[in-house]
Amino acid sequence: ELVSCVGWTTADELYSCSDDHQIMKWNLLTSETTRLVKLPDDIFPIDLHWFPRSIGGKKQSHAESFVLTSSDGKFHLISKLGRIEKSIDAHCGAVLAGRWNYEGTALVTVGEDGQVKIWSKSGMLRSTLAQQGRPVYSVAWGPDSGKVLYTSGKQLIIKPLQPNAKVLQWKAHDGLILKTDWNSVNDLILSAGEDCKYKVWDSYGRLLYSSQPHEYPITSVAWAVDGELFAVGSFHTLRLCDKTGWSYTLEKPNTGSIYNIAWSIDGTQLAGACGNGHVIFAHVVDQRWEWKNFEITLIKRRTMEVHNVINDAVDLLEFRDRVIKASLNYGHLVVSTSLQCYVFSVKNWNTPLIFDLKEGTVSLILQAERHFLLVDGAGLYLYSYEGRLISSPKYPGMRTDILSAQTVSLSNDTLAVKDKADEKVIYIFEALSGKPLGDGKPLTHKTEIVEIALDQKGLTSERKIAFIDKNRDLYITSVKRFGKEQKIVKIGTMVQTLAWNDTSNILCGIQDTRFTVWYYPNTVYVDKDLLPKTLYENETSEFSKNPQIVRFIGNLITIRRADGSLIHLNISPYPAILHEYVSSSKWEDAVRLCRFAKDQTMWTCLAAMAVANKEMATAEIAYASIGKIDKVQYINSIKDLPSKESRMAQMLLFSGNSQEAETLLLQTGLIYQAIQVNINLYNWDRALELAVKHKTHVDTVLAYRQKFLEDFGRKETNKRFLQYAEGLEVDWNKIKAKIQMEIAKERERAAASPAVRA
Repeated sequence: ELVSCVGWTTADELYSCSDDHQIMKWNLLTSETTRLVKLPDDIFPIDLHWFPRSIGGKKQSHAESFVLTSSDGKFHLISKLGRIEKSIDAHCGAVLAGRWNYEGTALVTVGEDGQVKIWSKSGMLRSTLAQQGRPVYSVAWGPDSGKVLYTSGKQLIIKPLQPNAKVLQWKAHDGLILKTDWNSVNDLILSAGEDCKYKVWDSYGRLLYSSQPHEYPITSVAWAVDGELFAVGSFHTLRLCDKTGWSYTLEKPNTGSIYNIAWSIDGTQLAGACGNGHVIFAHVVDQRWEWKNFEITLIKRRTMEVHNVINDAVDLLEFRDRVIKASLNYGHLVVSTSLQCYVFSVKNWNTPLIFDLKEGTVSLILQAERHFLLVDGAGLYLYSYEGRLISSPKYPGMRTDILSAQTVSLSNDTLAVKDKADEKVIYIFEALSGKPLGDGKPLTHKTEIVEIALDQKGLTSERKIAFIDKNRDLYITSVKRFGKEQKIVKIGTMVQTLAWNDTSNILCGIQDTRFTVWYYPNTVYVDKDLLPKTLYENETSEFSKNPQIVRFIGNLITIRRADGSLIHLNISPYPAILHEYVSSSKWEDAVRLCRFAKDQTMWTCLAAMAVANKEMATAEIAYASIGKIDKVQYINSIKDLPSKESRMAQMLLFSGNSQEAETLLLQTGLIYQAIQVNINLYNWDRALELAVKHKTHVDTVLAYRQKFLEDFGRKETNKRFLQYAEGLEVDWNKIKAKIQMEIAKERERAAASPAVRA
């Protein structure tokens, strides 16, 4: 009889249920198949779902049982040994689907009677979430277990568990919807219908992909656990697709309709319940990784082929167990199998470094130049390329099973993780110690964050993080935050995807249909007006909808279009060379390079870099080359200032950091200069406050205020100024003499300062 449902217990053991009332157990390691139990003749199984194995690395007590829904209106809680622990009357007519939530605290069932019911772990009815006049064929939990997605004819409905919360409903197909699935890592929804199409949606009900019509209705869809792939089943058809919808491969096995697909826990293989009584097993091969001149392909489950395209050399890498995840970057290939982790250097493929893994199912590998990160169900682990465990960062409410390359970012000294419980928060850790960075507070944004990325080069103190929020705005901010609130600055809008360069702090992204490169994103903290001139923009329609940047290595960017094809773009090599010169303080070489390149963008980047590094002579040349004469004059006036502190303060002012400039002057005892800064910025209240507090130059502030009002023909209305101006005659000669004295005093201090003498 037809097989109705399948479910994995471990990565190598599967249970299947059929209309012949049998539950079979399949062991893939020993290739044994055993009949576990024969169900009573009135139970026709429809859906099966195993209780979640572990949460946050902790094994669950109920983990050895599953729920089985059947055509008699009941669901059954069955132990791993096949004993029916409990049978509960749930619906009038067949119970068409049953699903545990991610924590295993609740079960949702749907039936032919159009009801959606929530049950406790022990099978007590908690609530009837929805009632409708047509059968509900499929159901799925939202990523945070706070919402339920179910089908209603041609409609999909997302209903939150909280009463009175907004219900989202939309027409998804032209025929009856037969199956749906919602992934907790990428937050995307799959639907399959009798209109012979499968579709990918985001959690707001926006269509991201719609397939061409197939010959037969699509009877099953299922996400792989990590959300990178999904499988589609139909009559004599099994298809493997990328999360964006395009198809990797199409198989035509002799199966009848595939009614149910289940992915194994490690995401390397799947099983399908077939209409002709077969169970089909398939495993994913031919994954490819590329880096510079190396191309690596997983040709069998335990074998990789390394191809060096420069000299056509081919190496075969054999593993003891099957490969689960791999990553190739920064001159190293990191491979995790079900029990071990292998670290290869691209210089030597023969002697990998091997160490054992605790949990086994690695869900994500991220690499930086000095170390790499492994993520599994139990935690985050940072290893050196020598195989030494460096640190294991933790944060409250950590759920590592739902982290992806978009929500975790690693650099040489910093690790950033976007929290799932509160999507506006990014936790930032010191890589070497695993402790929260700076004052320990996470970075908080005003709206939900979608994607994060840390820059890879430069000093730890200047580390930047770029992130895209829900509105598709791109922001940048500094990672180091000691008490003072670092500005989060918006540098792009409608950004689909982003990536930092691997060798210099250049950022690229796709804004709408424009491919944009920010050659020096730090410009926003130095001279905001220059930012638009430090960009490279390429207006192109060849990317189509929802393109993704795959990698940005050297000056080559690889972009994957929505149809799966790859586009390679080259950018100018000069900005990267400029970054290199500046990081090693070769200012003359940097100027020479800009003169050779004859490019305004390069000069603009150099101007910002020079100001950021307080390199005034270079800044003057660069600003002159881009025609910013007012700024050249200002820089000249800074150079003439007597003391180093004054020059530093004026540079801070130049970058718009007036608060820091004032603090610096007050700390070094230059009270008059701090007052003058506020006068120049027309911060009258603050200028008067400082003068009164330090009992000096009150008359200077009042004189400048009076002159300012006279110039505009206005009367004084500020009570504090009126109070201090009472009976005070402004004598400009006296004030000028006082100012001259202050400047002379500053000169004397500068001359006496050992740093300046040296």
